[in-house]
Amino acid sequence: MIEVEWAGQVAYDAAWEWQKLLVAERTESPDLADKLLLLEHPHTYTLGRRGKIENLLWDEATLTEKGVSVHRVDRGGDITYHGPGQLVGYPIFNLAHLGRYGLSRIKAYVRDIEEVLIQALVPFGIEGQRFNGFTGVWVDTPDGLEKIAAIGVYINNRGITSHGFALNVATDLSYFSGIIPCGITDHGVTSMEKVLRYSIPTTDLIPHITTAFEQVFNVKLEDRARARG
Repeated sequence: MIEVEWAGQVAYDAAWEWQKLLVAERTESPDLADKLLLLEHPHTYTLGRRGKIENLLWDEATLTEKGVSVHRVDRGGDITYHGPGQLVGYPIFNLAHLGRYGLSRIKAYVRDIEEVLIQALVPFGIEGQRFNGFTGVWVDTPDGLEKIAAIGVYINNRGITSHGFALNVATDLSYFSGIIPCGITDHGVTSMEKVLRYSIPTTDLIPHITTAFEQVFNVKLEDRARARG
């Protein structure tokens, strides 16, 4: 059983501390239930373990003007954007509970997260796909392949996961101009709103995300939705 929790908009620092607390609890007590946190962030840039500061293009004055906070974190990947209209998911899973990952567990786990997102897009008529050599979920657009969902995870030495995915639902894509997203210069980013040409709330994705998690990971999810301040 995995407990799923919709938390509304949560400041990045608060969400990261929340993740670290849940990971520590499960590292200490491996039998605790796994959790899937679903939320949004205010305007935020995060740099992963391979993040290059030169991929942050806006200076301090512009960041302040735009209301963007910047954080260096321990997930994989380079720099990405989080903000309103983007559904962020943080699975706090003990991979031993899933019994499906061997030595290549990070790569296999990321592929499963990609599959969840690909399946969740299907009911909206969006064909998500993988792009060889890159993580995340991509869609074919008139401008070529563009990323609609970014993935960056961390798995500690006890097999407890943190960080996760960010799906652009009705995201203000102009904030991606302040970075080189994931360090990729020759492919852009898109959103469900841009593809569909109409806007939907991020919460409309929740039932599709949870159903896809159940199917891909062969688990049951229990809804424990609440809002956090």
